[in-house]
Amino acid sequence: MSFASVMVHVDPEQQEEGQIAVAEGIARGFGASILGISAVAIAPTFAAEGVIIEQTTAEDLDRIRAQLSAKEAWFRRIVRLPSEKVEWRSAIAFPTDFLVEQARAADLIVVKRKQLRTNHPRYLDSAGAMLRMGRPTLSVPDGVTELAGDRIVIGWKDTREARLAVREALPFLTRASSVTIAEICTSDEQDAAHDRVRDVANYLRKHRVSCEHEVRVHTAEPDAGYLIRVASDVGADLIVTGGYGHSRLGEWMFGGMTERLLQQAQACLLMAH
Repeated sequence: MSFASVMVHVDPEQQEEGQIAVAEGIARGFGASILGISAVAIAPTFAAEGVIIEQTTAEDLDRIRAQLSAKEAWFRRIVRLPSEKVEWRSAIAFPTDFLVEQARAADLIVVKRKQLRTNHPRYLDSAGAMLRMGRPTLSVPDGVTELAGDRIVIGWKDTREARLAVREALPFLTRASSVTIAEICTSDEQDAAHDRVRDVANYLRKHRVSCEHEVRVHTAEPDAGYLIRVASDVGADLIVTGGYGHSRLGEWMFGGMTERLLQQAQACLLMAH
């Protein structure tokens, strides 16, 4: 299995390479194309007592188009792949909605990790987008510019989301030298948990993945903290797990594991929902 197209979100005001460098490295390693995505949302017209107080002007639109054009030139300049492997798409639109829409064109979506629940629609809500895109999302923390993927930790939970995440991560998993599958369970589930992770390990071995597995009983340590510690102990720079959340009254609500990993993990996260 492989990746043929890697999409990366680029903030129009972004100056550092960050997740773009990670996406480029993945594209280069798999012989894939890279597709940069960027969008700027305009402020809605604001009126009071029938009088327009603020609205987007033609000059504002020209400025936004110039900003996106400049960001495209910057993107194409820093991505050191053959020009036929580099694509750019931008729009005057809400960034989260535009990314979700365009995700149909790629195998993997790479985003810079940001604070959860960005309520303002003018900014990208990368975690909320992950729950809507139907594509695996690679979340890159600040300061990370490359992904070796030689050692990987899988946070297993016997759910649809975790199964999707493992399947979507196969291009990385088959190239890794070490994969650790970890499940955290209650004390009365240990036997069943061992059976589950053995099944996952046997499935991956059929794909020629070198892996080991372990089961841990819930303790006072948060589950996300345990996974982060396992990744640190084995020297992993990628954690693979399901992404859990739902929408309530227009706001994305996340499970404890997902939220803590997005807030605390220093490794890249590959999630699927």
